[in-house]
Amino acid sequence: MIKSEYCLIALMVVGLAVTGCATHPPVPEPMPDNRADLPMTRSNTTTSGPPVTQPVRMPYEDPTHPLYNRNIYFEYDRTEVAQKYIPLLRTHAAYLGSQTTAKVTLEGHTDERGTREYNLALGDQRTEVVRQFLAAEGVKPSQMSKLSFGEEKPADPGHGEPSWRSNRRVEIVY
Repeated sequence: MIKSEYCLIALMVVGLAVTGCATHPPVPEPMPDNRADLPMTRSNTTTSGPPVTQPVRMPYEDPTHPLYNRNIYFEYDRTEVAQKYIPLLRTHAAYLGSQTTAKVTLEGHTDERGTREYNLALGDQRTEVVRQFLAAEGVKPSQMSKLSFGEEKPADPGHGEPSWRSNRRVEIVY
């Protein structure tokens, strides 16, 4: 019986040798190059990773641009815009005039002296003066809104004239 098993195995080995162990699929014909029909796309030519996109920086976010300065400071208990801020306000007005979809909020602030109600009113008066100036320079009313914080959001939490000076302001917030 063992002999017949050997014979069977030998017959299978001979059969495999004659017919081959594996069949290879036929090699397909190369396809014609139809890439000319595809739309051209721009890709990153480096292989170190996905393309890096730089966020678009608005001029008022660029520390080297004049629009980066967005604070108008006021004297104690005053609402008049000092002459030194007129060029800055005109720069913002020109930008807003050229970018009709841009919007700003004028945020009024005061120092800590005075009652809460008085400071809210003073902050509002300061924003109104700035709003009127920008409107006179051609900024659409729909591009501006006002908000008074009074003494609630100090730029400098200290107590004394240097801190108070930096807290009496209108911020132009894009």
